Amino acid sequence: MKRQEQVLFYRFQDEDKLAVACKTLHKLGIITKVLPADAWREKVGYLLGAKGFQPAKSKGEDDFVFPHEVMVLQNIRNKRLDEVLMALKDAGVPHIRFKAVVTPFNTLWTLRRLCETMQREHGALTEREKVE
Repeated sequence: MKRQEQVLFYRFQDEDKLAVACKTLHKLGIITKVLPADAWREKVGYLLGAKGFQPAKSKGEDDFVFPHEVMVLQNIRNKRLDEVLMALKDAGVPHIRFKAVVTPFNTLWTLRRLCETMQREHGALTEREKVE
């Protein structure tokens, strides 16, 4: 049985870009979900609707501002991932820098941790490109 493919969108400011991305993914049979700004408190598994995850208890006052658009892809890998990214590009969706594929590990992370990890990794890649 093929697992349901799903994409989470977080921090998209451009409504048109988001609409085109969602429409493109729906044509490919992929479920999409647009996350609210405060979704960073929740575990990735919870946001995906995975069994066994509960909503975050703490609604702490601390705020997390992540200024980048994020796309989290579940059950989309290898050739299919290339196909999905190409479909978005062909539909005119500008490059989304922060993308993550769901793993058994990051499912347990909060969205905040996933965003911070991607930002660190992206920063490290950018630094390495400057050196090369």
